[in-house]
Amino acid sequence: MSEVAPAIEESWGLALADAFQTESFKKLKEFLTEDIKKYTVYPPGKLMFNAFNLTPLTAVKVVIIGQDPYHGAGQAHGLSFSVPDGIAIPPSLKNIYKELHDDLGIPIPKTGNLEKWARQGVLLLNATLSVRAGMAGSHQGKGWEEFTDAAIKAVSELRAGIVFLLWGRFAQAKETLIDTSKHYVLKAAHPSPFSAHNGFFGCRHFSKTNAILRQNGMEEIDWNPE
Repeated sequence: MSEVAPAIEESWGLALADAFQTESFKKLKEFLTEDIKKYTVYPPGKLMFNAFNLTPLTAVKVVIIGQDPYHGAGQAHGLSFSVPDGIAIPPSLKNIYKELHDDLGIPIPKTGNLEKWARQGVLLLNATLSVRAGMAGSHQGKGWEEFTDAAIKAVSELRAGIVFLLWGRFAQAKETLIDTSKHYVLKAAHPSPFSAHNGFFGCRHFSKTNAILRQNGMEEIDWNPE
């Protein structure tokens, strides 16, 4: 992956060693190497594994699964739903913040940067880790899904008591990768403006997650990203 991305954090590197050697991943590397020559691809190569590098496998407490990186300039930085400081907050994240406010009373943040969550053990994992500029879904079906599925399986197999937040049908389809006998799965509608009113608003997943962590003797997440 050296052509397009840096090394991955050590605990993930060990857990995903086999995934890096699959034919699927080798084809993904070839595809990315060529696509980057022809198109602008987001996020930059050094940030494609940002979710893993900010949240080591050994530190994961919560997993939030997204689908695709943002495809606008400067938006994607390797964390699902998150954008760097100074970038306008996308609609789904605005709705996440609204629910956060209604659930925990946290003031609506001015930043869309969720690195503070990641550093506390919230794995912000997109199923696809790259995209062509302005072309949503353009890197789907190229091998990323197999790799990120392997990451979800690694969390399920190697850890216990993790809270998986599955928002929307796409994320909920990943439940088959999770051992629900030793992990917690909370499901709700996607926070997109098209679906948030169908069950995302009022889901109280943030307080519920902290209650689970507290019951298991783990430190709660400070959900205020600022």
